[in-house]
This record gives sequence, C-alpha cells and structure tokens, in this order.
Amino acid sequence: MAEVEVLARQLEAADFAVATLEQMTGGCICIAGIATLRDGRRIFAKTLTDADVFEVEAAGLSALAHLGGVRVPAVAHVSTQLLVLEALQPRGVDEQFWAQLAHMVAALHTSTVSDRFGWYRDGWHGRMLQENAWETDGYEFYAQHRILRWLREAPVREEFDRVQRRAIERLCLALPELIPPHPPSLTHGDMWPGNILADGSGRPALIDPAVSYCWPEIDLAALWCQPRPSASDRFFAVYEELTRPCEGWRDQAQLLRIWDLFSVIAHGLDTWGAAQIIHKLIAPHRPKRT
Repeated sequence: MAEVEVLARQLEAADFAVATLEQMTGGCICIAGIATLRDGRRIFAKTLTDADVFEVEAAGLSALAHLGGVRVPAVAHVSTQLLVLEALQPRGVDEQFWAQLAHMVAALHTSTVSDRFGWYRDGWHGRMLQENAWETDGYEFYAQHRILRWLREAPVREEFDRVQRRAIERLCLALPELIPPHPPSLTHGDMWPGNILADGSGRPALIDPAVSYCWPEIDLAALWCQPRPSASDRFFAVYEELTRPCEGWRDQAQLLRIWDLFSVIAHGLDTWGAAQIIHKLIAPHRPKRT
C-alpha cells in the first residue's frame, strides 16, 4: 500500500471527509500530507504506527500556546496513530516577519521563567526519547538528559570510542565554566528554520516542539546554527532588545544544541557533519596522555 493511502485510511477512520490529499516530502519519521476536505477546509495530517509521539506533540503545542502565548497550529484530532492540525503557510521572508517571531519567542521565555529544569513527562525527538526528569540544577539536567543519555544509543557508541566518550563526560563536568548559571524557561526545544511557519494572516507560528523547561538559549542556538535567510538576523537583534540572553551564548551555540547533533547520529541521519561538530566540541576535554 502506498504511504499516502495509509494516511488517507487513517483520516477516513477518524471521520475526516477527504477530497484531495497531497503527500508532503522531506520528513523521515512520519507519513504526512496536506488534505483538502469536502467542506473546503485544509488540514495537515501525519501518521505513525506506534508510541505516544502525537499525544506528546499535542501536549507540547498546548503548553506553548497557553503558557507562553505562542502561535501554534490548532489540534483537530490526536490519537496514537494520527495527528491532524490546522494547515499553515510558508514562513515570511522579510525582516518584519522575523521581528514578529522575536517578540513571540521573547514573550515565551520571559513569561515562563521557572525554578526547575525538565517537564512533567518525557518527550520525543524524532523516534528517540527525550528525557525530561525534573532537576533543580541546570548543569545536571543538561549533562544527564541532553548529553550523556545519548551515549546509550548504538550509533553514538559506534561513532565515539572509549576515550572520546570520556571526553564527553569531561565536557559535562566543565559546563559551569562554559555556560553562566541562569534559570530555565519553557522552550520550544527544536526551533530550527524548518519548524517556523506562518498562519493565514502571515504571523509566525511554530510546529514540531520538543518542549521542556531549559535554558532559553537552546532555542536561539537551534536557529543560529542552521542555514537560515539573512533576514533572520533581525530576529536576534530584536530578541536581544527585549530580553538578555546569557553572556557568550553565541560562542557556545553548538554546545547549546549538542542534543540535536547526537539525535542526528542516533537516527542514522548524519550526512552533513554532526559528528565532526561534536568531535570539535570535545577535543579540548580529551584526557591527556601520560
């Protein structure tokens, strides 16, 4: 059965009267598509066959909207196998769009400051578990649940030998020297350009969250380190007018998104050099030979 037919059957079983269905390409986890219903509405839908990925995603979207005021797609249906969302538009291309996004993300970060790192449940990044156990120590949280947890994954163990894994552990011990202490906020958790869209009025909207209370700079780093349009420089200028990120965050941007680099390797998707970036990050922490 063609993938698009699998999605069509899931929508039919959930009582969505589909007139047309166009499969979306580019994803590697779900079968996804844009459907036009017989009443003229357009929806975005995706399907999986296991886990609670969609329930966690829907909960994350709700948290961003209700706790942080973030524009996210409305959830029309959620089950173990199917998630149906409001259909969004491609993101804006001008500086005004990026300035609006900066206002939205700054409001999220400044209105949700917490005294604990984590989330009330574990989440997902792709098909990999995102550990969100509560911690009061940000360095402990980031070390245990955003870095060291990946060393259990077979592709990561294959990439990094014993000496290199020791260097990763030493990097974790050095976190207080690299990142100034500061409180967590509710974060989107995966704010790369592909997860930034627009609603029907052109306002920025965020999709595919991996939420937790963490250092807000992880959202900045996810955008900063990825190929992005030059107009997005306006985002960082406006964000820093509205709130003050921790000092030196740009210098540590790759470290602040290291969880994503490990996830790429664990998913078997490292075709562009995620491992090389990690090797560079851990090089100063390799044990000295005696």
